[in-house]
Amino acid sequence: MLISLLHALRPQQWIKNFFVLAALLFSKHLLDPEYVFIGLGAFICFCAISSAVYLFNDIQDRENDRQHPEKCHRPIASGALSISVAALAAIVLAGFSLWGAYSLHPNFGFVLMVYTFLNVAYSLRLKHVVILDVMIISSGFLLRAIGGALVIDVAISSWFILCTMLLSLFLGFVKRRQELLLLDVNAAHHRRILSEYSPQFLDQVISVVTAGTLVSYALYTMSPEVAEKLGSPHLGLTIPFVVYGLLRYLYLVYNKGRGGNPASTILSDLPILIACGLWLATFSAILYF
Repeated sequence: MLISLLHALRPQQWIKNFFVLAALLFSKHLLDPEYVFIGLGAFICFCAISSAVYLFNDIQDRENDRQHPEKCHRPIASGALSISVAALAAIVLAGFSLWGAYSLHPNFGFVLMVYTFLNVAYSLRLKHVVILDVMIISSGFLLRAIGGALVIDVAISSWFILCTMLLSLFLGFVKRRQELLLLDVNAAHHRRILSEYSPQFLDQVISVVTAGTLVSYALYTMSPEVAEKLGSPHLGLTIPFVVYGLLRYLYLVYNKGRGGNPASTILSDLPILIACGLWLATFSAILYF
């Protein structure tokens, strides 16, 4: 049962919570032990609340998941984990994360409350509202980034918020496209909202958010205001890594049929991991050295 519970918590999805630590990097506090300790505490809080949300979603969607070729193997849908145990674990994790968040910083606690409310609203109703469903999912990345800045009391750039929002929309609409193609005629039976989408529409939206993400990041790195704030005019050197990463992701989507699970797609692709590592190393070197 413990193994099934751990699987239901989806620890592989915790990679998304590294957005909480973005403010540490951009505020030049990545080497400050006090700030790092607070940032890691915020990361743990988001891991706990996101796992609680996954449990709640899986309880709500268990009947639909049983009709999915991959999600039918999830612990709750398959019956390996009972609903009562999953519900209890979700309550404990949610309580722990909210208590921890408010202990770290009241504003961070408020962000976590908003994140929880939006995800519960999504599970109960908003997942059936076309386009808004993806926007709600994408808002989770944005809230992670904002929360990470609030918990260490640093300002967050409007450019960074824009880039994060567009990148998360990119991942969200790609995920919807791959779900639609994977399930084909059974798509609407698994997720009702998929009947409102078409591959052609999603391809158009993906093109728009991809271009928006690349342009906004390029403008962010070349902005005189950002250069002055971060103390370096050389941030544009990181643009090639972002371009390659996004194009590589699109290659995996359109040529390899991947992208239905963004976290596993990124973690299982060595070229993307190398690009991310080089971006992080270059950005850190520019800011700190």
